[in-house]
Amino acid sequence: QVQLVESGGGLVQAGGSLRLSCAASGRSFSSYSMGWFRQAPGKEREFVAAISWTGGSTYYADSVKGRFTISRGYAENTVYLQMNTLKPEDTAVYYCAASGANWSESAIDYWGQGTQVTVSS
Repeated sequence: QVQLVESGGGLVQAGGSLRLSCAASGRSFSSYSMGWFRQAPGKEREFVAAISWTGGSTYYADSVKGRFTISRGYAENTVYLQMNTLKPEDTAVYYCAASGANWSESAIDYWGQGTQVTVSS
């Protein structure tokens, strides 16, 4: 059974940092790009960041460029999202995802259950 399990969410003040982790299991993800989406209350889910299966390429939404960093762990089935200089508008449920194709929502092969990030002003 394939599972993506996120951890590291929580409550932080504006300007603070959090590090999200995603552990994937149930199959090899060596040929999958992995990344993160988020969904704020009352809004559609949006792409945040992704990293290629080699770790050599990264992609970011404009809203998080320069503040968030995505990386893959030594174990190929792990991915991290370092979030710095957090803003209240970053408040959302963050979802780990794995894709064998592109990063449109319809192309995502696997989703995590989500972890809440709340940034207070």
